Amino acid sequence: MADGTRYLIVTADDFGIGPATTQGILDLAAEGLVTCTVLLVNSPYAPDAVEAWKASGRRLEVGWHPCLTLDRPVLPANEVPSLVRPDGTFWPLGSFVRRLLRGAFRSEEVHAELTAQCQRFTRLMGHPPTTVNSHHHVQVFPPIGRILIDVLSKYQPRPYVRRVVEPLSMLAAVPGARVKRSLLSLLGKRNAKMQAMQGFPGNDCLAGVTDPPCVRDPSFLARWLGRVPGNVVELTCHPGHYDETLLGRDAVDGDGQVQRRVDEFTLLSAPSFREVCRRMEFTRIAPCELLRASRTGAAHAA
Repeated sequence: MADGTRYLIVTADDFGIGPATTQGILDLAAEGLVTCTVLLVNSPYAPDAVEAWKASGRRLEVGWHPCLTLDRPVLPANEVPSLVRPDGTFWPLGSFVRRLLRGAFRSEEVHAELTAQCQRFTRLMGHPPTTVNSHHHVQVFPPIGRILIDVLSKYQPRPYVRRVVEPLSMLAAVPGARVKRSLLSLLGKRNAKMQAMQGFPGNDCLAGVTDPPCVRDPSFLARWLGRVPGNVVELTCHPGHYDETLLGRDAVDGDGQVQRRVDEFTLLSAPSFREVCRRMEFTRIAPCELLRASRTGAAHAA
């Protein structure tokens, strides 16, 4: 932002993935600790999540979380056969990436499914998405990012779209999942450039990409936010209460993914999170508020 203010968007991914995860996100929102969440519209729990959000007073911006790696597609499986396993569910992330590299997915099916998901979001929420980021960051992989931008190009004003970018200084200074973060950032920088060229607003830098063991460290968030550069920073997080509905879908016993959400809930609830935001002079903001401020500033400048 031109005024030099540092803004922090705190995005709780995976809204609607399961009831206890949804409730955890809403509990954090009630305390002003997360500023945005993104809805998995293909989750069987998505409609209930939207109703819970409405009952909570709609205090949280809800965006769209395009998904190609969890649960079933919105479209019938026989309309997107290259995207699904024999049981009609999406391929999990590892298989998804391998099939993508082999060219096994048909672009027209990806486009059709993402369009159907965006339309379902609009039906559930009553408006098109104002903020977008993909489940498992699959938008950084060609041609998924290009297809997603094409699906979103019909909307004006343009929604905020996460940029998966992290400078080398952060990779060096913040431990944990460095191989994954390096690959995502390498691909993400190219994707972010395309998003900017198409007029989609986004963050300067992304913080918080990690693996489950890292979030057991009480200093995890302080270490990230104390080093992250940029005036518009997005912190990606996956908080929630313990959610057994994730087992067999997003997690298996012993992999730490379910407990990771509980650990992140604890980190965001701790006084140290508010303290590091204050110390680093971050203003927590929702993407829709950021976009309004940007448009107002541009209008005043003109």
